[in-house]
Amino acid sequence: MGPELPLILLAAFGAGLIDSMVGGGGMIQVPALFSAYPSAPPATLLGTNKVAGIFGTIGAVARYARVVQIPWRLLAPFALVCLVGAAAGAYVVTVIPPDLVRPLVPVLLTAVLLYMLRRRDFGTEHRPRTLTRRERATAVVLIAGIAFYEGFFGPGAGSFFMIVFVRLFGFDFLHSAACARALNVAANFAATLWFSSRGHVLWAVALGMAASNIAGALCGTRLAVRHGSAFVRKVFILVVGLLILKTGWDALR
Repeated sequence: MGPELPLILLAAFGAGLIDSMVGGGGMIQVPALFSAYPSAPPATLLGTNKVAGIFGTIGAVARYARVVQIPWRLLAPFALVCLVGAAAGAYVVTVIPPDLVRPLVPVLLTAVLLYMLRRRDFGTEHRPRTLTRRERATAVVLIAGIAFYEGFFGPGAGSFFMIVFVRLFGFDFLHSAACARALNVAANFAATLWFSSRGHVLWAVALGMAASNIAGALCGTRLAVRHGSAFVRKVFILVVGLLILKTGWDALR
């Protein structure tokens, strides 16, 4: 595995920490893998990232479930949508390089950030609402698209999931984080199955990263639960800002 392993494990810890709270851990974990293993196929590095990430995400969901009421009945159909969407994205990335979507990511994230900054109360109060048929169809389309992106590329997908739950379902950031992590598990599971079935996983690296990812995720969820939605909102704004800079720089390069 070589001398680059300590850096990879540190990146996995940081990714788990951030991802468990607001998503965006891929902006740390994916570049670290590409930097450490430049000669490996992109699909293999993305597959390794998915295997490592799913363990941390499961740990985060388990932690959230102890202190937050997760609406499993509501999430079940959306989880199925994520399974299909992420599997399709994982298939496409083995055929088409993910560079095609790079320029779109910072644009979408900038729109999200501007919307949040305009609405200071966005995601600070938990007021669940029943969706109309049209709104539910919109949620299905958005979640399917995010899941496809999760399987295809990934960085920022958890943040996009959170916005859907805050904007459409009326959840606060803490409950949205819990729901987003649950959908991340479904999406990552589908992508992991596809990548692993095609041999696109560096298993020794992935399992080491998984342990670090779990440790980071447990620390992140503890911080989120202790400090509440206002804290998660601040971290979300910070991480989305960093994601805009990172993905924008990658697109320009």
